[in-house]
Amino acid sequence: MLMASEAFAQGLFGGGARSAASGSPNSNITFLLQIVQFLPILLIFYLLLIRPQQQQQKKAKQMLAALKRGDRVVTSGGLLGTIVGLDDHKAVLRIADDVKVECLKSAIVSVVTEGAAR
Repeated sequence: MLMASEAFAQGLFGGGARSAASGSPNSNITFLLQIVQFLPILLIFYLLLIRPQQQQQKKAKQMLAALKRGDRVVTSGGLLGTIVGLDDHKAVLRIADDVKVECLKSAIVSVVTEGAAR
Protein backbone atom coordinates (compact mmCIF):
# COMPACT_ATOMS: atom_id res chain seq x y z
CA MET A 1 0.00 0.00 0.00
CA LEU A 2 1.43 3.39 -1.02
CA MET A 3 1.30 6.40 1.20
CA ALA A 4 -0.52 9.40 -0.20
CA SER A 5 2.70 11.46 -0.54
CA GLU A 6 4.46 8.60 -2.36
CA ALA A 7 1.54 8.19 -4.73
CA PHE A 8 1.49 11.93 -5.37
CA ALA A 9 5.26 11.96 -5.97
CA GLN A 10 5.03 9.08 -8.41
CA GLY A 11 2.21 10.76 -10.28
CA LEU A 12 3.90 14.16 -10.28
CA PHE A 13 7.43 13.06 -11.11
CA GLY A 14 6.49 10.38 -13.57
CA GLY A 15 7.38 7.38 -11.44
CA GLY A 16 6.21 3.87 -12.27
CA ALA A 17 6.04 1.76 -15.39
CA ARG A 18 3.15 3.69 -16.94
CA SER A 19 5.01 7.00 -17.14
CA ALA A 20 8.28 5.43 -18.29
CA ALA A 21 6.51 3.89 -21.25
CA SER A 22 4.69 7.10 -22.17
CA GLY A 23 7.81 9.34 -22.23
CA SER A 24 7.04 11.01 -18.88
CA PRO A 25 5.68 14.40 -19.99
CA ASN A 26 5.01 15.33 -16.34
CA SER A 27 8.67 15.03 -15.41
CA ASN A 28 9.69 17.29 -18.30
CA ILE A 29 7.20 19.94 -17.22
CA THR A 30 8.32 19.67 -13.61
CA PHE A 31 11.95 20.04 -14.64
CA LEU A 32 11.15 23.14 -16.71
CA LEU A 33 9.19 24.66 -13.83
CA GLN A 34 12.16 24.15 -11.50
CA ILE A 35 14.44 25.93 -13.95
CA VAL A 36 11.96 28.79 -14.39
CA GLN A 37 11.89 29.27 -10.60
CA PHE A 38 15.64 29.93 -10.55
CA LEU A 39 15.62 32.51 -13.35
CA PRO A 40 14.45 35.42 -11.14
CA ILE A 41 17.07 34.50 -8.53
CA LEU A 42 19.80 34.49 -11.18
CA LEU A 43 18.54 37.79 -12.57
CA ILE A 44 18.60 39.43 -9.13
CA PHE A 45 22.06 37.99 -8.48
CA TYR A 46 23.31 39.46 -11.76
CA LEU A 47 21.73 42.88 -11.19
CA LEU A 48 22.86 43.25 -7.57
CA LEU A 49 26.33 41.68 -7.63
CA ILE A 50 27.85 40.99 -11.02
CA ARG A 51 26.86 44.06 -13.06
CA PRO A 52 27.87 46.69 -10.47
CA GLN A 53 31.24 44.97 -10.03
CA GLN A 54 31.82 45.01 -13.79
CA GLN A 55 30.95 48.71 -13.95
CA GLN A 56 33.29 49.49 -11.06
CA GLN A 57 36.14 47.61 -12.74
CA LYS A 58 35.51 49.43 -16.02
CA LYS A 59 35.52 52.80 -14.26
CA ALA A 60 38.79 51.98 -12.44
CA LYS A 61 40.42 50.84 -15.68
CA GLN A 62 39.39 54.09 -17.41
CA MET A 63 40.74 56.13 -14.49
CA LEU A 64 44.10 54.33 -14.63
CA ALA A 65 44.30 54.79 -18.39
CA ALA A 66 43.66 58.53 -18.04
CA LEU A 67 46.44 59.16 -15.49
CA LYS A 68 48.98 61.80 -16.47
CA ARG A 69 51.91 63.64 -14.94
CA GLY A 70 50.83 66.25 -12.42
CA ASP A 71 47.72 64.38 -11.26
CA ARG A 72 47.30 64.23 -7.48
CA VAL A 73 46.36 60.67 -6.50
CA VAL A 74 45.59 58.47 -3.52
CA THR A 75 47.05 54.97 -3.26
CA SER A 76 45.39 51.97 -1.65
CA GLY A 77 47.79 52.42 1.28
CA GLY A 78 46.52 55.95 1.85
CA LEU A 79 49.47 57.89 0.46
CA LEU A 80 48.72 61.20 -1.23
CA GLY A 81 51.13 62.12 -3.98
CA THR A 82 51.62 63.84 -7.30
CA ILE A 83 52.55 61.78 -10.31
CA VAL A 84 55.98 62.73 -11.66
CA GLY A 85 56.55 59.67 -13.83
CA LEU A 86 54.43 56.98 -15.46
CA ASP A 87 55.12 53.57 -16.95
CA ASP A 88 52.81 50.81 -18.16
CA HIS A 89 52.74 49.14 -14.76
CA LYS A 90 54.16 51.62 -12.26
CA ALA A 91 54.01 55.27 -11.29
CA VAL A 92 56.48 57.51 -9.50
CA LEU A 93 54.82 59.73 -6.91
CA ARG A 94 56.23 62.78 -5.20
CA ILE A 95 54.86 62.67 -1.67
CA ALA A 96 56.99 65.48 -0.21
CA ASP A 97 59.82 67.76 -1.27
CA ASP A 98 62.67 65.57 -2.56
CA VAL A 99 60.77 62.37 -1.62
CA LYS A 100 59.69 60.13 -4.49
CA VAL A 101 58.05 56.72 -4.24
CA GLU A 102 57.45 54.08 -6.89
CA CYS A 103 54.15 52.27 -6.74
CA LEU A 104 52.10 50.05 -8.99
CA LYS A 105 49.49 51.78 -11.09
CA SER A 106 46.97 49.26 -9.81
CA ALA A 107 47.57 50.61 -6.26
CA ILE A 108 46.23 54.01 -7.29
CA VAL A 109 42.66 54.24 -6.05
CA SER A 110 41.54 57.68 -7.14
CA VAL A 111 42.53 61.02 -8.57
CA VAL A 112 42.06 63.81 -6.03
CA THR A 113 40.83 67.26 -6.89
CA GLU A 114 42.62 70.22 -5.29
CA GLY A 115 39.79 71.06 -2.87
CA ALA A 116 39.55 67.51 -1.50
CA ALA A 117 43.31 67.06 -1.00
CA ARG A 118 43.61 69.53 1.86
